[in-house]
Amino acid sequence: MCTYVTVKREVDGSGKGADGWFPVSHTCVYVDHPTHAPYAHTLNIDFLNPAAGPGARVAVELTEESALALVEAIQAALAAAPAGLASRDQQV
Repeated sequence: MCTYVTVKREVDGSGKGADGWFPVSHTCVYVDHPTHAPYAHTLNIDFLNPAAGPGARVAVELTEESALALVEAIQAALAAAPAGLASRDQQV
């Protein structure tokens, strides 16, 4: 069942698409029918830069178990790093 619930957030980072790296400014997270993954429903995450057009998008389709494992891995990686290491204040 599709929920049609889409959680949108502004983000600051980079993504790699077919034409190389591009700035990522937004993300959309939603549960829906996947386009490619062989499951009835997946958690879908789109990283995109709307200002750069439709080619500036990286899409991921994950099973519920994989999505929860990803959340756990992100939290573990951030908790293990020194505070502030992954913030925008640490630009090179």
